[in-house]
Order: sequence, then structure tokens, then C-alpha cells
Amino acid sequence: MPDGANAILVRRRRREEAAGPRAGIAGRGSRPLAVLAAVFTLAQLVLVRPVLGLGWDEIVYVSQVTSHHPAAFFSAPRSRGVSLLAAPVASWSSSVPLLRVYLALLSGLALYLALRSWRGLFPTRVLVVGGALFASLWLTLFYGPQAMPNYWVAIGALISVGCFLRARAERSARAVLWGIAAGAALMAWMRPTDAVYVAVPLLVLALVRRHWRILLVLAAGLAAGAVPWVIEAYAGHGGLGERLAEASRIQGGLGWQIAVDDQLRSLGGRALCRPCTGPMPHPLVTLWWFALPALAGLGLVVATRAGRLGRTLVPLACAATAALPYLFMIGYAAPRFLQPAYALLAIPVADALWHLVRRPGGAWRPMAATLVALCLAGHLAAQLAVLHGAVSRNTESRRDWGRTADALHRLGVRPPCLLTGHEAIPIGYYTGCSSGATSGNNENITVAGILRTADRLPVAHLAPAGAIPPRYARSWPVHRISDLDVRVAPGS
Repeated sequence: MPDGANAILVRRRRREEAAGPRAGIAGRGSRPLAVLAAVFTLAQLVLVRPVLGLGWDEIVYVSQVTSHHPAAFFSAPRSRGVSLLAAPVASWSSSVPLLRVYLALLSGLALYLALRSWRGLFPTRVLVVGGALFASLWLTLFYGPQAMPNYWVAIGALISVGCFLRARAERSARAVLWGIAAGAALMAWMRPTDAVYVAVPLLVLALVRRHWRILLVLAAGLAAGAVPWVIEAYAGHGGLGERLAEASRIQGGLGWQIAVDDQLRSLGGRALCRPCTGPMPHPLVTLWWFALPALAGLGLVVATRAGRLGRTLVPLACAATAALPYLFMIGYAAPRFLQPAYALLAIPVADALWHLVRRPGGAWRPMAATLVALCLAGHLAAQLAVLHGAVSRNTESRRDWGRTADALHRLGVRPPCLLTGHEAIPIGYYTGCSSGATSGNNENITVAGILRTADRLPVAHLAPAGAIPPRYARSWPVHRISDLDVRVAPGS
């Protein structure tokens, strides 16, 4: 028995000695990713600032889980994932700075885990640069601490694609299978339709190569994330087909519509470009967008020569399918729509950049390295300038909503109350009122319902100054608040 015990100890010691160097290397490889994630988190808190008020879409998501404000109308395209993500803070606190800090910390941790899922597929230096390219985009910094879905679809895409590639090489690794399922579920939890577009190349490849276990895990992850959305479709929208049709209608009707120029215009810091008119941003702001496909193509050439075509081609294919609907199927744009594509492109692009600055033997190319460094510095400066403008504009617009809410309180419109008309959802949230619309994408009440509510609660209608109000509000006393005509129901 002593001999048996000694043998067990000897074998264990040998395993530890063999694993020790690898564990040390793994630990050192993870540190740069952790540092990048920490810098990303700090940059959000410093550059975007936790005092930024909630935006329109955030209000819709957060109001579903908070007890401090009435829930805003939840339209067909939306999914409950963001609401549940915000719930650990929003369900008990109305503090926006606290929610911002929580989301910034969570987004930094998520970036670390997403990049870590790619370890072994690319050198750590490539993952760090790829992560930095994605994290330094103004839209990534801007939306990281916000209660919005697109960043989280991007994180889910990175995790599911990275783990998918690793699962093909590490057939017996259960952890990567769980990663595939978790990434797919996260995407579908946030935006089910986006998750399908991202996953199409993975599903096709798994089917063609007969990777049945991977195919099953991926499909199970997508289904698990989409279940709440599907259940809600049958419970409140008349079925899945009806919800998809309604979502398409709200988005202007999905079909062949070229939105490439709209996406370019939105790169100047516009949160939503609908309708997308006006001049293009300065070329320095959009130059990186044109460089992306060229660098992605170079990354593909590099991968082919290095004998690792698959691990570059798969994320490029997923990026293409993720971008497809937002470039060619809707008639408007928002820069955040393409976040999953940017995240997936970042790693092959980083691989191409390293190829440009270093020779195959590892020696630096001084001229190329200097040029690439200058281009990246200029790119970062442009992104920070756009971010500063976006933060300033959004901070001021959200303060306007707060000032309008204060003026409504002085007019006697206090909770519980109801607002209708122009920007009723965001101003209603800041006022503490419910919001109602008798038509449009957020239709949730009838004229009779508004009049019944006015008999017992304060009700006000908002309209741009000089606009003709609806018939039910024309006789109500009108007050001017900033650039709004506010009509308050008699007795309110």
C-alpha cells in the first residue's frame, strides 16, 4: 500500500511538472488580455462618463425591469436580453451612474473572456491587437456601458466562433462545446435574428463536415437563447411569423435596400441615421472603414500561406453574414448594428497588421512598422474625436429631456401620469409617467383610453412648437417648454 501511494504521488508530481510550464505560459498569455480589458473598462468610465443619462432605446429596455418607472412599450423587434442584463442593478436602484459602472465592468470582463476563447488559434499579440482595434472604436467605447444589445451580440459572436474553431481541433474538449453554446445563446438572447445571421456559416460548415456534436451544441445554444422571444411571439404577437412580419414593418420592410452609404454617414457619431441625410463625415473618420476589407483580404492571404486558412476564413464569413442585412436589407443605419462584424474582422485584420510589420523570422520591418504605427495613431485620434462629439451631443439631449420633465412637474404633471405625442417615451421616463401612442411603431393605446386616463390622472400631449395637435388635445391649455408645445388635459 505505501508503494502504491508513493506511485500515485510520483505520477501526480510528474503531471504537475509537465503542466507547470504550460500553465505558466497560459497565465502569461492571459495577462495582456486582462490588461487590455482593464484599459477598455477604464476608458469607458473616463471618456463616456457614468453620468450620461439613459437614451431612448435604453429607457425601453431598463423600464421593463425597474420598479421606479412605468414600463415603456416593447415593440416586436426587441428582445428581453438587455433588460435581464441590466436587472441586477436596475431592479433595485434608479441610479444611472451605478448602472453605467456595472455595465462597463461587465463589458470589460466579457471582452477578456471573448478574446481568451481564441487562445491557441492565434498568437497572443494578434489577439491583443485585434481586441484593441475593436475596443478603441468610438462606437464600442460609447455603447459598452449602455444597456444596448449589439455589443453583447458581438461578444457572443467572438465566443461562439472562437470556440467553434477550437472544437474542430480539440474534439474531446468539453469546455469549448460549452463556449459554443454560451456564445450562441448570448447572441440569441440579445437579438435572435442577428444570432442566426452570424451562425449561418458555422451551421453550414458543421453540417458539411458532419461535426454532429458541434452542430447539435450550436443549434441548442441558439434555441435556448431564442426561447423567450419565441414564447413572447405566441403570447403577445399572434405567433412567430406575425412577430417577424411586424418587426420587418417597424424596420421599414426588409428587402433589397443598399444602406452602405447610410452606414458611412453614421460613422461621424450619429446614433441613428433615419432618415439618413446630410454630408458624409470627414475622410479621416471613414478611412478605416475602407481599409477593413483590404486588410481582411491580406489576413486571408497570410493565413493561406501559413496553412491556417480555416481559422481566418470562418470569422470572415461570419462577419460577412452578420453585416449583410444591415448593409443591403434595411433603409437606414446605426453604427452599432455592425459591431458583431467589426469584432469578428478585428482578429484577421490584426494578423495582417503583424504580417506587415514583422518578417516571417520575427525581425521587424522598421519602415512598415513606423507607417502602421502612425496610421493606427491617427485612427485612434479620429475615433476619440468622434466619441467626444457623440458623448457631448447625447449628454445635452438627455439633459434636455430632464429639463422638460422638471417643467412638466411644475405644471402639475407628476407620477402617476401619462404622456403622449413627440418623444413621449424618453420624456415620460424622465418625468416618471407612462407613455402612450395611438399610431405608429409604438401604438399601445386608443384615444378613448387616453381620455379615460385624463379623468383620473395628469395627462399631457407633446408636440414640436407650432405643430397641429391631435383632435383629442386641441382644446387643452397649451404651454411652451423649450421647443415643445405641451398641452395638459384640464384638471391635471
